[in-house]
Amino acid sequence: MIKISEFQIKDVVNVANGKNLGNIGDIEINLDTGKIESVVINKNGKVLGLFGKEDEIVIPWRNILKIGEDVVLVRFNGKIPESNE
Repeated sequence: MIKISEFQIKDVVNVANGKNLGNIGDIEINLDTGKIESVVINKNGKVLGLFGKEDEIVIPWRNILKIGEDVVLVRFNGKIPESNE
């Protein structure tokens, strides 16, 4: 079992290209089934969902391949939001 606070500090890495996508900022839960539907990755150090949603990446739960000690491996083929830094 893992706590959400432990889940959020892990780096999320895309196995398609090895890039670090960011950290998990939120999860989407289906209230009818009680199951996690997807995780929301925050880009650019965004904290607690502030500053809009344009820097979010939504990864369906079925695309999470492995939850390791330090990283979460995912399969993501979508577009990564541009950095505003």
